[in-house]
This record gives sequence, structure tokens and C-alpha cells, in this order.
Amino acid sequence: MTHTNPLFDTVTDAALAARFNDADAAVRRLAVLEAADLEDEAWLPLLADALRHDTDADVRRTAAQRLGAWETDEAVDALCAALDDADTDTREAAADSLAALKDPVAGERLLPHLADADTDADAFKRAALLRALRELRLPSAAGPALAALANASPFVRREAIGVLGWLRHVDALPQLKHIARTDASTEVRHAAVGALGFATDDGVIETLIHALSDRAWRVREEAAATLGKLRLVAARNALENALSDDYWQVTLQATRALGRLRDVASTHAVSELLTFPISNVRKEAALSLGELGDTHALAVLEAALDDGDPEVRKAARIAIAQISERHASHSAR
Repeated sequence: MTHTNPLFDTVTDAALAARFNDADAAVRRLAVLEAADLEDEAWLPLLADALRHDTDADVRRTAAQRLGAWETDEAVDALCAALDDADTDTREAAADSLAALKDPVAGERLLPHLADADTDADAFKRAALLRALRELRLPSAAGPALAALANASPFVRREAIGVLGWLRHVDALPQLKHIARTDASTEVRHAAVGALGFATDDGVIETLIHALSDRAWRVREEAAATLGKLRLVAARNALENALSDDYWQVTLQATRALGRLRDVASTHAVSELLTFPISNVRKEAALSLGELGDTHALAVLEAALDDGDPEVRKAARIAIAQISERHASHSAR
């Protein structure tokens, strides 16, 4: 089929348009690239048509990648349709382009497509659409996201949690707490624990403390980070226990969280980490001691000035200065 468009009123434009119908897929792919680089919406029908109908997967994938530069209804609809493409790379390229959307108006266009993707067989499509909606923060996406929490696919549930987290949707907290404790998927529990960080009170503390004992270290790590973010002082003992976790990543986040709590009662527990075998943890311990502000930590911090890692030594200097400045300020009052 030969494409015609009254806007292609130059010989150059007409020649480029004709190349969309060339028998050689490589030529058609180059035509997609050149037309997209023109950044002219007049080329959108050809680009969308290439995505929907070209027989070559590389051409369709390239069109999916380049259509991400537009946020028109035509581009969004073509990308949503490509989520059903037979080619995996094309589907993923379309999903990535949709995830790059920044215009909430374009995001509203996604909702009818999400409603149409109504079965577990559409898991990839549902997950991709929820992922695209996440950072747009559309209040109208809350309903579909809440419903998706019960989807059989962990990928869909994870992306639904992302939407609700970005929306800071308080009504979802009971479901998120339940998911954080019980979901079979590590990725989903991890997402739920992180999403609890938008809570505005301590109603999530029991769930987060429970998550510090999760069988997956990444969930434990996220729980420690979220407790620190929320500055839930009542979690101090649980966080101190987490310092002895088998994974240093959990220890690091628990150390950082204790610093954010600023409870001097944790000074001794954190100080002991200045001899931890992983330098990242020693560095975090020094910085946390600076946040705790207890002068009793000065001796161990001064010893850390001889640490073999320059980042640890730097952190110790920062902490010493922070504690000394705070002490001097209190003494001057």
C-alpha cells in the first residue's frame, strides 16, 4: 500500500514516505529512524502504521522506540497495541516508551487499555500499563491498581503497588501491609514494604518489624530503609537486632536507619560496627554516630581515623566535627 499525505509536499518528503513501503526491511527501518528524527507530527501516521503492521520485527521495534518521543493519542494507542505484538523485543520497547510518558493527559489514554487487559493472559500488558501510569500520579489510576493487587501475576501486583505508592494512596495501606507479610513473591513483598514508606503514622511499624525477619534479605533491607525513612523510634530495638543480619546490606540499612532515629541509646551498638569487615558498613556506622551526636562515640571515631579505607576516615572526620559542633552549641546555651 502506498501512503500519501498532503503535508509531504516536497520531493524529499515524498521519497522518504515511499521508503516506508520498500521491499527491503532495512530500508524501511532507516525510513522510520529518519522520519522520527524530523520530530514532525505529520509523520506520526506512518510511524504508527509501521509499528502496527510492518512484517519485520526490527522495523516494529524501532518504531516502538521512536514513538516514545510523542505523547499524542495516536502514538499512545499504537504503543498500547504493540504490547500485544508477537515479538518480545517489540513488546518491551513499547512498554519502555510508555513508561517514559510525562504528560498526565496522555496517561489518561492508558486507562481504557488497562480496562481491556482484563485477564491473567494479559499479564505483560497489564504490568506495562501500570508501570507507565506509576509516575504520572493519576488519581483515576488508583481503582485499577487496587484491583490489580489480586492479580495472579506477581509482575502485575508489583506494578500495581508502584502506582499506589506514588499516589500515596492511604486507603491501600491495609492491603499493602497484608501483602508485605504474606505474598509469595519476594519482589512483591519488597515493593509493598517500600510503599509503606508513605504512611503518615506508626500504624505500619508492626508490619515493618515483621519484615525485618523476612526470608529474603532484600525485603529485610527494604524494611530497615523504610523504618529509617519514617523515623519510627519504637523500632530501635528491632533495628539493633538487624545489625547482626547475615547480609551486610541489611546491616548497612539498619545502621543508617538508627542514625536517622537519633536515639543516643544506639550509640554502643553502632560503634561496634566500626570494626565491621565491610568498609561500606564502617563508613555508614561513622556517619550514623555523627547523627546520633553522642560524645561517648568520639573515642571510637578517633580510632577510625586510622581506618584503611579513605571513605571511612572521611566519614569519621565528618562525624567528629558534627558531634563536636553540636556539643559546643549545647554548651553555649
